[in-house]
Amino acid sequence: MEQQYTADSRPGGRGRMFVPVPFDPDLVWTAKPSHHVTGTINGMGVRAVITEHDGERGFLLGPAWLRCGLEPGTRVSVVLAPEGPQRADLAEDIAAALEASPAAGAFFDSLAQFYRRAYLRWIDGTKGRPGIRARRIAEMVGLLEAGIKQRPKG
Repeated sequence: MEQQYTADSRPGGRGRMFVPVPFDPDLVWTAKPSHHVTGTINGMGVRAVITEHDGERGFLLGPAWLRCGLEPGTRVSVVLAPEGPQRADLAEDIAAALEASPAAGAFFDSLAQFYRRAYLRWIDGTKGRPGIRARRIAEMVGLLEAGIKQRPKG
């Protein structure tokens, strides 16, 4: 799942740097509305979201990265992988529920790992109580279909 490549960085506007991604993450990993990734740039840890910038796929790095010695126009060595739990990592009952609701599944896939993991921890807190687990999965699907990133407290 990890992808390694080198690329020429470019200015990203407003003090940022743009790093192109030379592959289609929908084809290499799995199709989703947005791809949250983790990895390294020249050996330094990075978390980013792959987006379109000036008609090209890649990710933007903020001004702090430029203070670390990187600058637009330099060649960078990149290692990227999808961040957080992916559909293939999910328990069968959760994966089946997300598959049965394309809207909930697409929204789940677009969430940052923090939100995905929070939903999964909440469901996994029902160990040994299958009825409660099924209700929580159904509630999660409903919340995701409504575009709600995290379960309301209470």
